[in-house]
Amino acid sequence: MASDGLQRTPEQFVELIRRQQRGRLKIYLGFAAGVGKTYEMLLEGQRLKRQGIDVVVGMVETHGRAETAAQIGDLELMPRRKIQYHGVELEELDVDALLQRHPTVVLIDELAHTNAPGSRNSKRYQDVEELLRAGIHVIATLNIQHLESLHDIVEQATGVRVKERIPDYVVGMADQLINVDVSAEDLRERLQAGKIYPADRIQTALDNFFQLTHLNQLRELAMKEIAHRLGQHTLTQTGPTESNQSERIAVALSSRSPNSAMLLRKASRLADRFDAPWYAVYVQTPQETIHRTDAATQRQVSNALALARQLGGTPLEFKGTDVPSTIAAFVKEYGISHLVLGRTQRPWYQRWFGRSTLNQLLRKIPNVDVVVVESSGEA
Repeated sequence: MASDGLQRTPEQFVELIRRQQRGRLKIYLGFAAGVGKTYEMLLEGQRLKRQGIDVVVGMVETHGRAETAAQIGDLELMPRRKIQYHGVELEELDVDALLQRHPTVVLIDELAHTNAPGSRNSKRYQDVEELLRAGIHVIATLNIQHLESLHDIVEQATGVRVKERIPDYVVGMADQLINVDVSAEDLRERLQAGKIYPADRIQTALDNFFQLTHLNQLRELAMKEIAHRLGQHTLTQTGPTESNQSERIAVALSSRSPNSAMLLRKASRLADRFDAPWYAVYVQTPQETIHRTDAATQRQVSNALALARQLGGTPLEFKGTDVPSTIAAFVKEYGISHLVLGRTQRPWYQRWFGRSTLNQLLRKIPNVDVVVVESSGEA
């Protein structure tokens, strides 16, 4: 069953379509395959067509589900772009064809999809952004586990490392966010009835991703995300509060930490909850100059700063001989309220007799909340 998150009626979305110059985005969000996102999206496409809206199907994946395929009906199907890759013909969203056709609304499935090499954009959400800039309205589908900032939480909850992920700002762009929800028990029944995967995949799915505990955790994540986005939408209508303006988040990065991505996602989620700006800070010591650091370490730092930017943060690089003092100076200058750090995994004798970055920072910034994240590397 689909419940409306940021708007209350389908008519309000139709009104947005008629009023706005830039394309508007509506996302059907689910917690797993088979909840009915594509089905609901196609139903809306049919409703829009009956109201005289020019709507086309840009990309829909039915995965052999007869009930979903039946909902396409007489909707116009746009041709897909065919790409040859290692002797295999792949089909992708044809952005050029859509820009030329320029419908009022396009339906696009699986927002987190990675496009085949040689495509116009590397990710489907980038295709969608291009269509929105051209004034085409988009209705899309997405599963909660594909949000970048939830990667570590999803892996911990399900044991699955989700490879295809999108930046959280994409969901933040949505003018409407619809939670397509069923109970975990009902979803497993759909799976067992052959309504989600072919027969040879059912038992494997039940034993792994579709375990009842996994589905319930993902469902809870989806509900929390909808509630949070609804709260953010309300704030944008009433204006930011004083407390929102007073919070600032920062994450301290180290070239030696293998878990920088985990720290960045933690900072991103924290900043999102506070509706606050956040920063990713890397301090380059004299021992870490480009001439003294190997290519792998340089690439690790560069990737971490790029991920910070993708997650909506501001990456900053400083030079300093004393890392704790440099970070403390930054925290005071920028008015940081929360600092995210990874816990060092140095040998016990170094922790007892040495001065860790964490301990030094706690002394230098006593009025700042320090969030320590378990990490297998040096903070």
